Amino acid sequence: MAEFSLNDLERIVVARGRSGASDSWTARLFEKGIDKAAQKLGEEAVEAAIAAVKGDRAGLVGESADLLYHLVVVLAISGVPLSEVLAELQARTGQSGLAEKASRAAR
Repeated sequence: MAEFSLNDLERIVVARGRSGASDSWTARLFEKGIDKAAQKLGEEAVEAAIAAVKGDRAGLVGESADLLYHLVVVLAISGVPLSEVLAELQARTGQSGLAEKASRAAR
């Protein structure tokens, strides 16, 4: 199986979101806008957390896939490329997590 990446997902989401296809869930989310997409993102985050707490491995895998998908949709609708998020994560690896968190609290 070929390696699938979040960049691949981003390309698919953007293409489908802009397609206007009536049979595409992604196109419908783009059409409904950021409010609906963000709502779905929040729902999936809660569902993933519940699966984790329950120790439901299969549920956590499925809900995590849904969560990542909806995050990419929200980013795309918002005009934020995934590369910016990854660059932010990369920048944070240069310091301890506690120092990074403290620097955000100071902002």
